[in-house]
Amino acid sequence: MLLEGSRCCSRFCFVIAFGYLTLCQVSRVYLFDYGQYSADFTGPMMIITQKITSLAFEIHDGMARKEEHLTPVQKSLAVRTMPSLLEYLSYNCNFMGILAGPLYTYKDYIAFIEGRTLHVKCAEVNGKGNGRCGKSEPSPVSAVLCKLLVCGISLSFHLTVTKVFPVAYNIDENFVTTASLTSRVLYLYISLLAARPKYYFAWNLADAINNAAGFGFNGYDGKGNARWDLISNLNIVNIEFATSFKMFIDNWNIQTALWFKRVCYDRCLYHPTIATFMLSAMWHGVYPGYCMTFFTGIPMTLAARAIRNNFRFYFIKLPAVKLFYDVITWIATMIAISYTVVPFVLLSVEPSLKFYSSWYYCLHIVSLLVILVLPMKSRQKENEQNHSKQKRLEVENVLTINSYSAMNNNLNQIPRPS
Repeated sequence: MLLEGSRCCSRFCFVIAFGYLTLCQVSRVYLFDYGQYSADFTGPMMIITQKITSLAFEIHDGMARKEEHLTPVQKSLAVRTMPSLLEYLSYNCNFMGILAGPLYTYKDYIAFIEGRTLHVKCAEVNGKGNGRCGKSEPSPVSAVLCKLLVCGISLSFHLTVTKVFPVAYNIDENFVTTASLTSRVLYLYISLLAARPKYYFAWNLADAINNAAGFGFNGYDGKGNARWDLISNLNIVNIEFATSFKMFIDNWNIQTALWFKRVCYDRCLYHPTIATFMLSAMWHGVYPGYCMTFFTGIPMTLAARAIRNNFRFYFIKLPAVKLFYDVITWIATMIAISYTVVPFVLLSVEPSLKFYSSWYYCLHIVSLLVILVLPMKSRQKENEQNHSKQKRLEVENVLTINSYSAMNNNLNQIPRPS
C-alpha cells in the first residue's frame, strides 16, 4: 500500500493477497491431508485476505477516485488517510476475529477502537438520535447469551442429525436405484439441512466473541431495542425459508457476500455475476467440489433471476396467490440449493460427478434452457439506463430551479402599489 500508493494499491494488494492465499490452499490440500482438515490453517488466511483487499479498495476510493465516480456505499466506506502500521495490524490481526472473522469494514473497526460507535450509529438514523442515543452503549450480555444458545442448538443438531442423514448417502448405489424420486428429493433436502448448522455454530460463535468485546453494536430498532447485528454473518430464518436463490445467498455468510459485492460485483463492468462466482470459487479453495458448486451456481442464479423478473409480478397482486407463489418458490429454492452445494460437501470430483449423473444433470439442463428462452436484462444496459435516468432527473431539477428563479425575478420587477 505504501510503495504503490493509493492509485494502484488495490490491484497489487488483491493479486498478492489472493496469490498467497492460493499457495496456502494448494499446500493444505495437496501437501498435507486431502479433505481431512487437520492442517486447516487457511481459514484465518481467508479472513485476512478479505480485510487486506477491502481496505485497499477503500483507500483507493477515498484517495485516488473522484467523488462523483463513487457509489453511495463506496462514499460511506472510503478511507481518506493512509492507516498507520499499528492501525493496519490491529485491523487485520486483532484477537476477536483472527480465527473465524467475520469480516468488517475498516471504518467500523476504527470507530469501535476509538469509542465512537454509539455516536456514529445514532447519527446514521435520519441524521439524529431516536431518544436512546444520549445514553451509554448498551450491554451486549443478552445478545451474547442468545447467540451462544443458538451455537449450542446448532452444534447438537449437526452432531446428531448428520450421522443419521449423511450427505454421502445421496450417491449410494442401492439408494439411487431403489428409492423413489420423492424419497431422493426429501433425503437430499434433509441431508443438506443437517450439514448447515456447523456453519451456524461457527459464525454465531465468532459474532458472540466480537459482541462480548463490545464490537457489533448497530444502533436501535424502531422499538428502542439495541441491535447487535453489525457484523452478523447469517440470518437463519431467511436462509431456511428463502424463496429465491438471491435471498439465500444474501443471508448466508453475509459479510463475505458483501465483500464479493464491494470488490467484484459493483466494480465489474461485464458479466459481474459470473465474475463474482469465479472469485468465490477461488477464495474458498482448490478442492474440485468448490469449483463445481460455484460454477453450477452461475446458471442457477441467472435462471432464477430470469424467472423472477419475467413471472413474479403476475403473482404478487393477491395475498393468496402470493402465498402460493412463495411456497412453490421456497420448494424450488431448497431443491436447487441442495442440488448445487452437494459437491461443496463431497469435495472430490468422482463423487460429485456421480451425484450429478444420478440426477441426469437435470437442473443444469433446466437452468440453461431457462437462460436461453427467457429474456434477461444485461447489467451494462441496466447501468446505462440508471445513469441516463439520473442525468435526466438532474437536468430536470436544474431546469426547474432556473424556471423558479426566472419567475421570482419577474415578480420582483413588478411595481408594487404604494
